Amino acid sequence: MNDLHGFHPGAFLSASHDSDTAFWSTRPSGPMLDAGACTAVTALYRTMLPEGGRILDLMAGSDSHLPDNVAFDAVIGIGVDAPALESNDRLTQRIVQDLNDTPELPLADESLDAVCLCDVVPYLRHPVALFREIARVLQPGGLVLVTYGNSFVPQKAVALWQALESDERQRLVRILMQRAGFAHTDTGSVTPPPNDAVWHDTVYGVTARRDGSVT
Repeated sequence: MNDLHGFHPGAFLSASHDSDTAFWSTRPSGPMLDAGACTAVTALYRTMLPEGGRILDLMAGSDSHLPDNVAFDAVIGIGVDAPALESNDRLTQRIVQDLNDTPELPLADESLDAVCLCDVVPYLRHPVALFREIARVLQPGGLVLVTYGNSFVPQKAVALWQALESDERQRLVRILMQRAGFAHTDTGSVTPPPNDAVWHDTVYGVTARRDGSVT
């Protein structure tokens, strides 16, 4: 199966040849999104994530942006930065894994209610394979929620992401998710209010739910 049929062979390559583990260990932990945008992500999570659910945070770091007043049965974080994962007190399970090297998720079929990817999608080198794994571990009706802004780390963001404009990036994410079996996707964006001192980044989102036919 050629997940990326029709894309340029270099579309999902990045300029840096360093492993994700080596590269991100030299950078401060945390998203490129500013404080106001992170608050907007938390508000979206409060609206969409099921209280008491089992949540997976992919390419997780020191903050999963989950609302403080919502309890979850489990919050699993997978990422390359072990110290950042250890400092994230919302996580109930921590898995150190480079998803660009091994996109298979070490989790059981239909074991999760929601999967979050915040400020992650620009860096996915095997996006369809990973979204297919997300579909596998989600329960029927389970949610995948992708959020990101306009900023990214150019050494690690894949070539196609850097070549596209904002609306084209949302379309790209929808295509990748649909190739992985998510038949229905939704998009949206939230822009900061004028003259906000801490919020300058627009937040873009793409969401989908697994139906019973996804494998």
